[in-house]
Amino acid sequence: MLRFIIFFSLFIHLCVAAPQTPAAAAAVPAKKWLTLNGQEPAVVARGGFSGLFPESSASANDLAIGTSSPGLTMLCNLQMTKDGVGLCLSDIILDNATTISSVFPKAQKTYKVNGQDLKGWFVLDYDADTIFNNVTLVQNIFSRPSIFDGQMSVSAVEDVLGTKPPKFWLSVQYDAFYMEHKLSPAEYLRSLQFRGINVISSPEIGFLKSIGMDAGRAKTKLIFEFKDPEAVEPTTNKKYSEIQQNLAAIKAFASGVLVPKDYIWPIDSAKYLKPATTFVADAHKAGLEVYASGFANDLRTSFNYSYDPSAEYLQFVDNGQFSVDGVITDFPPTASQSITCFSHQNGNLPKAGHALVITHNGASGDYPGCTDLAYQKAVDDGADVIDCSVQMSKDGIAFCHDAADLTASTTAMTIFMSRATSVPEIQPTNGIFSFDLTWAEIQSVKPQIENPFTATGFQRNPANKNAGKFITLADFLDFSKAKAVTGVMINIENAAYLASKKGLGVVDAVKSALAKSTLDKQSTQKVLIQSDDSSVLASFEAVPPYTRVLSIDKEIGGAPKPSVDEIKKYAEAVNLLRTSLVTVSQSFTTGKTNVVEEMHKGNISVYVSVLRNEYISVAFDYFSDPTIELATFISGSGVDGVITEFPATATRYLKSPCSDLNKEQPYAILPAEAGGLVVVADKEAQPPASAPNPPLEAKDVIDPPLPPVANLAASNATGGAQSHPPPASGTVANAANLGLSLLAMLALGV
Repeated sequence: MLRFIIFFSLFIHLCVAAPQTPAAAAAVPAKKWLTLNGQEPAVVARGGFSGLFPESSASANDLAIGTSSPGLTMLCNLQMTKDGVGLCLSDIILDNATTISSVFPKAQKTYKVNGQDLKGWFVLDYDADTIFNNVTLVQNIFSRPSIFDGQMSVSAVEDVLGTKPPKFWLSVQYDAFYMEHKLSPAEYLRSLQFRGINVISSPEIGFLKSIGMDAGRAKTKLIFEFKDPEAVEPTTNKKYSEIQQNLAAIKAFASGVLVPKDYIWPIDSAKYLKPATTFVADAHKAGLEVYASGFANDLRTSFNYSYDPSAEYLQFVDNGQFSVDGVITDFPPTASQSITCFSHQNGNLPKAGHALVITHNGASGDYPGCTDLAYQKAVDDGADVIDCSVQMSKDGIAFCHDAADLTASTTAMTIFMSRATSVPEIQPTNGIFSFDLTWAEIQSVKPQIENPFTATGFQRNPANKNAGKFITLADFLDFSKAKAVTGVMINIENAAYLASKKGLGVVDAVKSALAKSTLDKQSTQKVLIQSDDSSVLASFEAVPPYTRVLSIDKEIGGAPKPSVDEIKKYAEAVNLLRTSLVTVSQSFTTGKTNVVEEMHKGNISVYVSVLRNEYISVAFDYFSDPTIELATFISGSGVDGVITEFPATATRYLKSPCSDLNKEQPYAILPAEAGGLVVVADKEAQPPASAPNPPLEAKDVIDPPLPPVANLAASNATGGAQSHPPPASGTVANAANLGLSLLAMLALGV
């Protein structure tokens, strides 16, 4: 226990965003808010930091206070034992939130709650000592960390009050049910004399009216909670949708309302935002504050937010029309940074620091990668550098596409299934390759948004799944000049294979396109040439304005000086995997390497890739928040650029004053401390230690010289590069193609 307390204090102090001194806060100009009273919206932590730790555990409460903005409100869901002790637990049924079913396996009961029969283990069947001495907490949402299960005690209301949260909110959900069983939440509150309780909420009008005078004397704010519109309020037997029609009547017994967030911003069946309702405006007109519930970083919500939880908070507090007065969240640091750091952010703010925001196939999290729409979105989102991975068509046209294989990110397999071939030099599986199709044939297929998480059921912006069109390298360069982006990154792959086997000179095609665009004769826009082939980079040595980037596509744990010296012969920068900088096991960070420092000693810049917003790609240590991951790599590791599929998220972070740790401010977005979270769990619950990544060896950097471009017998239609004729169509090419056909049919079925 002592180890836990010491480490946890260190964890809070070192690795997460924390409020600064009041003097620093005074240096920041006040923002104008569209809340009822014009004050900053409140951040209300539901059960503490319940997105990580079991709800209302001591750890959840401490971490919420340590990571959130100074005015945090801690919310406790009140449950009562049979001897009248108040506990902070998510529900009257203990099954999902505690170990009670394994402790008392035969004690399940059925009660009628608000007219419905519920079966399970109920709090009111046990006295407080039985629960405190026998039952421990578990995480009640299965996608969240389970390694803390069974290690933390149930908290009494007095325990949470003892942590001295800035503000305390008590949610009383089941007054009528408890009263039926001779337990009175109102009398319990009177026994506490309402001390330390700033807010009380309930979905039951009768309960709020019964404590109105006592709450008034204690200056405790009362909030009426709306449930599902079709649910029935116990006191009046009216549906909540009916009560909503007369908000002014609520003012007689409450000063505000709490509603599920879709009361305000509804979402249609396709998971896109519908127009906002007038709920906030109507409530404010009636003199009622509005609090919205249901916020969590790891819940799938509207595609409009691009899996960025901060974007959702901003939709509720900084939309230019209205602002809710507070948000109820399982991840209070994300709500804190959204409100304190990102709200009212001027689009023309300069970036803090030098790190570049570099795209991965444009804004490919929102549109099919390497399309005109993905690049336009990237520019609109403030990307510094837009990228083009150059592929070659059969007739020698250089164009932008993520890979030579078109199957994952186009509809090619619905049209050119019989053209599938095996190219083991490029990939172990069959594919439909760009160098076997003419540019006209490639243009006949539709782009398709590529999703690395398809197996988990995640989708990316399905409304624009096939939107946009692919563009040539020449058009990409013209676009980048017209938009005056800071720079372009040109990625070259498979050069040796294309030259020797297909008679296609991709290096020459890139050089020619850059020369025609005059980007080789200017210094206004950066030109980054990236490749995993040192010989490709060596061929660009004679063009000083270019920055050459060596892509290292394997995990490394170190960069010894001989390896760095070898890199310097070919490149000025490296592109490294995230796990080469911070190691991860079972979604927990386990350690940090010194690769960035070792590269910087050799004057090699470091870019990290690929960053994504989906919470399943973001380690628990980053609070399932892509912004904290950005802070960890930029402020924590000191990278020179981030390569991302969601440039809007990175740009917003870098433009926020909260990203500048050298600036006085009321709140800072600090990097996570690698390995800081997993050690909080009992040792036997921690994920197994993995072997450290091997260091980069000098021989891993060196590639054989590029072969000359083969002069193959068959000319293409334009008289340019040479290629083999395509396989005959109309027949089953081979057994491997049958597998691709089955894949195509499955895709069409989806």
